[in-house]
Amino acid sequence: MLSYVTGDATSPLGEGPKIICHVCNDLGRWGRGFVLALSARWPEPEDGYRAWHRSGEGFALGAVRLVEVEAELWVANMIGQHGVRATEEGPPIRYDALDRCLEALASHAVELGASVHMPRIGAGLAGGSWDLIEPIITRRLVERGIPVTVYDLPAPD
Repeated sequence: MLSYVTGDATSPLGEGPKIICHVCNDLGRWGRGFVLALSARWPEPEDGYRAWHRSGEGFALGAVRLVEVEAELWVANMIGQHGVRATEEGPPIRYDALDRCLEALASHAVELGASVHMPRIGAGLAGGSWDLIEPIITRRLVERGIPVTVYDLPAPD
């Protein structure tokens, strides 16, 4: 099931184990967009991402690492963005890398018995089209029976 709610993806709804996922770039840069909300809640996702980048071990497009931030709550750092700016090749999002990330994430979610929570991944600073991203989420997560909740921030007053 794919659900849309208005709210904060760093405060996931529901019971049981949960994974919050988001798209990271392949440059080791952290400091704009949804990551600011993550860092405001927990230091571990940023620390884990930066350490992973420094180590170079498996840090590449399509890779995902889970960081536990609370009991039964993980943040999935997914490398689905090449660079941080659009080029003549297009926006930074790499749909094939996002597909591989979500495939790996699905395995983690099944193993943990977790639901998945996210903002509209890849459609913000990464410049992707939600019309292309949503079907990847459906194929990789929803069709495997993993409950997914997408969080939209409330409209400003």
